[in-house]
Amino acid sequence: MTDSIVRKRGLLPRLILGVAMMLLSAAALASEEGNLQQAGVDLNDRASLQRGAALFMNYCSGCHSLKYVRYARIAQDLGLSEDEVMNNLNFTGAKIGDHVLSAMPPELAKEAFGKAPPDLSLIARVRGSDWIYTYLKSFYVDESRPVGWNNTLFPNASMPNPLWSLQGIQQPVYGKKTESGELPVEGFTLSQPGRQTPEQFDRTVRDITAFLEYVGEPVALERERVGVWVVLFLVFFAFMAWLLKNEYWRDVH
Repeated sequence: MTDSIVRKRGLLPRLILGVAMMLLSAAALASEEGNLQQAGVDLNDRASLQRGAALFMNYCSGCHSLKYVRYARIAQDLGLSEDEVMNNLNFTGAKIGDHVLSAMPPELAKEAFGKAPPDLSLIARVRGSDWIYTYLKSFYVDESRPVGWNNTLFPNASMPNPLWSLQGIQQPVYGKKTESGELPVEGFTLSQPGRQTPEQFDRTVRDITAFLEYVGEPVALERERVGVWVVLFLVFFAFMAWLLKNEYWRDVH
């Protein structure tokens, strides 16, 4: 019986160690693939989510839809009135109960960009917040591309920089030519300043990223609100289990 207990007790630390190693490996791999910048979003920052919603609707919804979320849900979760949503976030004439669809017809979008821009409802769940944040900051002028722009994180994307008027125009700084003859982009220079300072633009991109993270899983807001109480319950439960364990093993010994 003692050997069995020892084996069982030794299994849990090994499982914890294995899970921790897998998480660390995944984080390292994500960091290596694209050198992602930390978004630092906070879903508890309602003001950031509200700014992100307004920015997305003004700069992104002309091409991209959010077909899995409704205007009414955005109003409820972000603490906005129906009038605020309909007057400031709705540019398609949709009703409050409708899904957020792009203002651009799919046929026109396909003609303009070669293919219809993707729906972004789940982009944060697929790519992650750090990827979105880095992507929006990585556009640079590239006259060889059909739309005149390129992106270091997502090379040859058929998409212009939607935030160029805020960020300014970035020119690439090339490194040494590779063996395959390619010139890697190692940085940027700002050839034309935008309407925002770099610090202001970082906040703008962070707000959009936070909004897209919320859209990917709206229930996360409620989960975070009740999370504190769940943790307190688990602490209380663990304490009671510890007392029960001590009482049980006192009789065994």
